[in-house]
Amino acid sequence: MTADDHSPIARRRFLGALGAGVASAAALTQASEAQERSAPPPKVVDFHNHFVGPSFTLTNMTNTPPAQREAQAKVNAQLADPRALIDSLEITGTTARVINTPTAFLQDADGEVPKGTIPRINDQVANLVAKNPGRLYGLATVDAYSGDDGARELNRAVRELGLRGVFIESAKKDLLPNARQARPTLAAAAALGVPVFIHPITDPQMHERFGKTGRQGVRLARATINSLALISLLEGGVFDELPKLRVVVTTLAIGGVLMAGGFGEGQRIRRDTPELARRHVYIDTMGIHPALVGSMVELLGADHVLAGTDWPIVVERDVPARLQKALTFAGLNAEQQQMVAGGNTLKLLGVA
Repeated sequence: MTADDHSPIARRRFLGALGAGVASAAALTQASEAQERSAPPPKVVDFHNHFVGPSFTLTNMTNTPPAQREAQAKVNAQLADPRALIDSLEITGTTARVINTPTAFLQDADGEVPKGTIPRINDQVANLVAKNPGRLYGLATVDAYSGDDGARELNRAVRELGLRGVFIESAKKDLLPNARQARPTLAAAAALGVPVFIHPITDPQMHERFGKTGRQGVRLARATINSLALISLLEGGVFDELPKLRVVVTTLAIGGVLMAGGFGEGQRIRRDTPELARRHVYIDTMGIHPALVGSMVELLGADHVLAGTDWPIVVERDVPARLQKALTFAGLNAEQQQMVAGGNTLKLLGVA
């Protein structure tokens, strides 16, 4: 810094620039608030929701710490109750939900579920969706790491049951989605034109290490495995082999998304990638935090962000208004806000 930088003129210039910046920020805030007041909240189709139903025995209480068991019991009651799922639409102001059934809620100590469980899950989800057209959409559950068996069940669930996507875990033991065992399921999803929702899991090794730091450490472990699942696909050449593959990750994977998209060519996931070269990675809005949503939109584009809340693990209130506020903060107009709120999901599911 030179002596001139300390002169009264320099200080006045600095303060003038600072004042202009503050005025601009205030104007932007006022414009955003005015837009929120003038436009009705968007209609929300929530992509990220879980449902197990009453015919399965939940096993997720086994490893739940004593201090969290009461809260987990309340979540489990909602997971098992179709009425709670339907009633939640009005409670949260949500138009429709996309439901899935994680096998992690049903697996034994070895990470397995009884034979025949997965087809039963898909039959049950399809039956519930059929009873609630326009309010519920279903994703198939498969063991993506079971080779051709996973692909066969996905084909059945989509072609015969009418489910509109597939839910898979971020890993299974030492396997990630780029493993050869998972390729048949991913190839089937690409051929069928349905999205693949890659969900976090509790990885035993990460959980043991990260969990020592508390609940945020546990969340970070799940975020890391979700990010790693995405990176494995990007680095493993899976999108090059399957250019029609469409993958959705949760907000927990934002670290992986930012790392992949923020350097070099951005792994061809950024919004400015030419359409024919673009790798289609989507992310949900879990948490509905304006800063997070804004970062997602800026990097991936408004057309690759999906409303998603993680019901009933998290029960958000007044979802449309909160989402509208976050999307207004991100600078989206009413048409773009509706894309994120529900249009992108319906398009991805093939119903719009």
